[in-house]
Amino acid sequence: MIPIHFFGKVETVGKNKHKWVNTQMVYAMPYDSPIPGYGNNTVNTMRLWSAKAPKNFDLKFFNDGEYIQAVCDRNLAENISRVLYPNDNMFEGKELRLKQEYFMVAATLQDIIRRYKSSKFGCRDPVRTNFEAFPEKVAIQLNDTHPALAIPELMRILVDIEEMPWDKALEITQRACAYTNHTLLPEALERWPIHMFEYLLPRHLQIIYDINAYHMERVAKMWPGDFDRMRRMSIIEEGHVKNINMAHLSIVGSHAINGVAAIHSDLLQKGLFKDFFEMDPHKFQNKTNGITPRRWLLLCNPNLADLIAEKLGETWVTKLDELRGLEKFANDQKFLLSVAKVKQENKMKFAQYLESTTGMRIDPSAMFDVQVKRIHEYKRQLLNILHIVTIYNRLKKNPSMDFTPRVVMIGGKAAPGYHMAKQLIKLYNNVGRVVNNDKIVGNKLKVVFLENYRVSLAEKVIPAADLSEQISTAGTEASGTGNMKFMLNGALTIGTLDGANVEMAEEMGKDNIFIFGMTVDEVDELVKKGYKPRDYYEKNDDLRQALDMIRGGFFSPERPDLFHDVVDALLNHDRFCLLADYEAYIKCQDEVSALYKDPMAWTKKCVMNIAASGKFSSDRTIEQYAREIWGVEPSDFVIPPPYVDPGRSDDVDEAPTSK
Repeated sequence: MIPIHFFGKVETVGKNKHKWVNTQMVYAMPYDSPIPGYGNNTVNTMRLWSAKAPKNFDLKFFNDGEYIQAVCDRNLAENISRVLYPNDNMFEGKELRLKQEYFMVAATLQDIIRRYKSSKFGCRDPVRTNFEAFPEKVAIQLNDTHPALAIPELMRILVDIEEMPWDKALEITQRACAYTNHTLLPEALERWPIHMFEYLLPRHLQIIYDINAYHMERVAKMWPGDFDRMRRMSIIEEGHVKNINMAHLSIVGSHAINGVAAIHSDLLQKGLFKDFFEMDPHKFQNKTNGITPRRWLLLCNPNLADLIAEKLGETWVTKLDELRGLEKFANDQKFLLSVAKVKQENKMKFAQYLESTTGMRIDPSAMFDVQVKRIHEYKRQLLNILHIVTIYNRLKKNPSMDFTPRVVMIGGKAAPGYHMAKQLIKLYNNVGRVVNNDKIVGNKLKVVFLENYRVSLAEKVIPAADLSEQISTAGTEASGTGNMKFMLNGALTIGTLDGANVEMAEEMGKDNIFIFGMTVDEVDELVKKGYKPRDYYEKNDDLRQALDMIRGGFFSPERPDLFHDVVDALLNHDRFCLLADYEAYIKCQDEVSALYKDPMAWTKKCVMNIAASGKFSSDRTIEQYAREIWGVEPSDFVIPPPYVDPGRSDDVDEAPTSK
């Protein structure tokens, strides 16, 4: 087990030497999970950590009547790894979260350094004591700012324990670390108050101050007298409460910074991190996200995988670009019918699953319109809800109208303290309660909330989806990966030019995706001009009717004012421009409904989506990280199975026979 320290104070011992003393300690116990490679006989390990109290139960405490205190102390220590904060694109400055972040980072770094120092696998005797080669042997990728404490912690180890000169320690730290940004939302960026660091991690605060002093010196040399720029670029943010900007720390402490989609990386360079890009343009890169085709097609959609294998063979599983070969079958009616049959079977399976788990019956011949992702205002589940209310009103007004039946499904979780997200879940379920029990509407429109959305549920719903909703405000979604999973499984996308949607449209052609709404530039222009959401409400009858129903308590008769704050936020602020995009969204949804009535035309577009998915393999993403950030050349070498003599030339796939 590895000791992890908190609290305490810093003592100066000699010139420029510091010692972190009087700390409280917890232990980190490693738990290894095997991660097998696909078809290469390689198994890596993912090491996770569990917090353990430094002492087991002490009988003396029990005898002295201090049993309760002993149990409380133990629980306090072990709470660190008991529950991980599920917040996504929401920052809450909770002390337990900071403890968790440092605990994971400190345990992992001690383990990394132990491995670096040892020459043989499993050996604990240090052999390598020179850290000059550390960045060539170790790559530390900061996946967002949550592990950003790796920078001051590695500095602490190198300076305080390994007694390395400060400048050299920073150089090695920067060469070893790289930072991936995952959000453009300012409120999602981590900013930890100085006072929390002062008592929880006092030595790390000193090191961060020193890194910032070095950084500010560089800024002042490049832009003499530009104090406003220095303020913007500082790791330490002044104000009523002084904060540490963890994104700025990550940039200064890393040799590479990347976004996770082309538009995202571009917006980082032009907006959020513009000053840093102007200072070190060579550091900034793009690495568009990817998904593993093994899980998100081969495992979760075996019938589609078999159909593809019949046409292309099986090498596409590790070379996803080969799916381009499906384009030549896009006009093959027999193939299109086979693809449609697979989709229908997946829909029937999901309908059975839903009935068995929730008791709700849905029509598998209806369009499955799915939006599954974190519940957040910028992802605009509320825009989806407004569409449901709009088409519900159309049906009520004219029950005999020509209507494409839909089952709308929304799933996802919300950060615990995110009130508006909870309100959206409540509103969606209330709308579903009214729609699903309306006999005039019947089976033409159903509304389903997918509870406890998780990977195992995603593996069921994604292969069954006809329409994928990727409708965030342009310029707010970093990338998304759900959009890629739906695309790979033959769902069509309705979406904005945001995140990876932009590259998806480039790959498949704009004729094969339903794009609507404002671009990033148009959103910026509207906001600069002075966006007045109420104007859109006044001009559009359908929109006004939908909002009036929600605000008037039509969907919450037991408490008519329940959703006043939701509607008021839209009419008075509408930060994510729902009302500005509403009309374009409704028109685009009408185009979706019209195309769905032509099964062959719809399925042809599905095939073009699948064929264009190759770029979005995680294999491509990781190869780019390896070559362009970590300095490692990927290898497709297959280790021979243990029962095969490496010197033999016969088939390595042949298993030994029992005697």
